Amino acid sequence: MKAMVYTKYGSPDVLHLQDVAKPTPQAEDVLVKIQAASINFGDKALVKGEPFLVRLMGYGLFKPKHTIPGGDIAGRVEAVGSNVKQFQPGDEVFADLGECGFGAYAEYVAVPASVLVQKPVNLPFEEAAAVPQAAVVALQGLRDKGQIQPGHKVLINGASGGVGTFAVQIAKALGGEVTAVCSTKNLDLVRAIGADQVIDYTQADFTQGEQRYDLIFDIVANRFVSEYMRMLTPQGSYVACAFNATSLFLGPFISKKNGKKASSLVHKPNRADLVFMKELIEAGKVTPVIDKCFPLSEVAEGMRWLENGRHHGKVVINCI
Repeated sequence: MKAMVYTKYGSPDVLHLQDVAKPTPQAEDVLVKIQAASINFGDKALVKGEPFLVRLMGYGLFKPKHTIPGGDIAGRVEAVGSNVKQFQPGDEVFADLGECGFGAYAEYVAVPASVLVQKPVNLPFEEAAAVPQAAVVALQGLRDKGQIQPGHKVLINGASGGVGTFAVQIAKALGGEVTAVCSTKNLDLVRAIGADQVIDYTQADFTQGEQRYDLIFDIVANRFVSEYMRMLTPQGSYVACAFNATSLFLGPFISKKNGKKASSLVHKPNRADLVFMKELIEAGKVTPVIDKCFPLSEVAEGMRWLENGRHHGKVVINCI
């Protein structure tokens, strides 16, 4: 089968399309013919091996532990292991492979049945592949870390990106009143997916307004945490999705100091959360936003497109 392989850390140029052995499912595994995958910033970080923390997290100190990157997949079941009862050949599935060896940028992957979820019936494969990591990151940040409640005023910084477009829709689905921060060209997009108010960061400093928020979900982490904390209601929460050293290391101290909460989200693939997202999608409350779709042979180009910062929504890989 064809797969994008890398054996050393570096720029996307270290990725090469190669013929590799087609995997064989073990007793608890499912062999999936991958139809589509997507690119997340975490995938790009694993290819580069930066920040160095990713190497210390068990992904390979000097060279990649997993040589076929990519976490998000959508595809069809081709074969099942002897102990697998919940899936059968032909089933359409999607998953986040972040805790079972990755391998999304390939024609096939063998994964534990326990990570797979039936694909939303109302999504094509390309859109389904955009969901697993980005949507679950947004869900865990808003619902679990941010403890969003109906009626909460929610500000989303970075609302037009892959995580941000899901965050706007999930916050609305959970009853929030959403203010979305993005650039001029994406104002109509974030309005179309449900934002109640929009702030163009090229025209206004959103940290200087008088509005106070019950929850700030920060996907960009481009301001000081103190600026965000000033914008919170007395019991409000700031949740950093992107790396923010202040909220990560000083969040507990900040929270104890004044009653407001500051924390960083560490995403964890979770099948139950993916099932929850499937239900929201099938109910018509969330729709993936796709920016561009690249063929499997152009994963490197897709990563560079993601890195340039001009994208909106998700970047998808067609694996067939």
